[in-house]
Amino acid sequence: MERKLTPQQVLQWYIEAGVDETIGDAAVDRFRTSPAAPAFPVPAPADWPTAAAGPSLPPAPSMPAPLTPSEGAVGEAYRAAAAATSVEALRRVLEGFDGCALKKTATNLVFGDGNPDADILFIGEAPGAEEDRRGIPFVGASGQLLDRMLASIGLDRSRFFISNTVFWRPPGNRNPTTGEMAICMPFVGRLIELVNPKILVAVGGPAASSLLAQNVSVSRLRGRWFPYSSPGLARPIEATVIYHPAFLLRSPAQKRAAWQDLIGIKRKLASL
Repeated sequence: MERKLTPQQVLQWYIEAGVDETIGDAAVDRFRTSPAAPAFPVPAPADWPTAAAGPSLPPAPSMPAPLTPSEGAVGEAYRAAAAATSVEALRRVLEGFDGCALKKTATNLVFGDGNPDADILFIGEAPGAEEDRRGIPFVGASGQLLDRMLASIGLDRSRFFISNTVFWRPPGNRNPTTGEMAICMPFVGRLIELVNPKILVAVGGPAASSLLAQNVSVSRLRGRWFPYSSPGLARPIEATVIYHPAFLLRSPAQKRAAWQDLIGIKRKLASL
């Protein structure tokens, strides 16, 4: 049975469909009508105000862009991170840190999981919805795939530690901004120093860019090793890049390459 819409429902449907004006019953040939004269004199180009002289136009309505952190906020993050002398202390520092705007929209801090004394540390990009709900990184579909992948080379969360480049979920699962990552990087760097692993693995392109300053595709970085250094480390750490499991779920043909990378990590870990 066909359901009839009320006039209010029809109007609401028009609004949602983007209809913002009405037309008359008779068609109007806009090519034959002359434009009305302006209601005010139009100045000559020479009289137009320049960008410096005239006021700027307000931006079009849109979603508010995340604020870029000030130098002072990043400095505060460095000072707070440096005060932590253990992984658990770093977690407590982050729980009380309010310098990242993502904290205001997230449900939980997603700090890390696994063994903080492990020889291998994985750093991904950002928490998703399931991670935000539970406060644990890599527990959604992609995390479950990563766990199965690592189990194939004899690794479980008692033998590695895992975290992200940002510690709170960006709204709507959008990518974290450069500013949000800059605020969190002092804590990520301090986490790496405190865990002090033999191997650091960047999971996905954004993590590789943040940790290793490598701005090329994962396909060009995977299988290679890079030295990771920081002032708090006694020695450089062997670092590599693997495909993010979320990418593998969308591109299963790359799982063969991912398996080769895992074998390389297993061999490297055995040699150190």
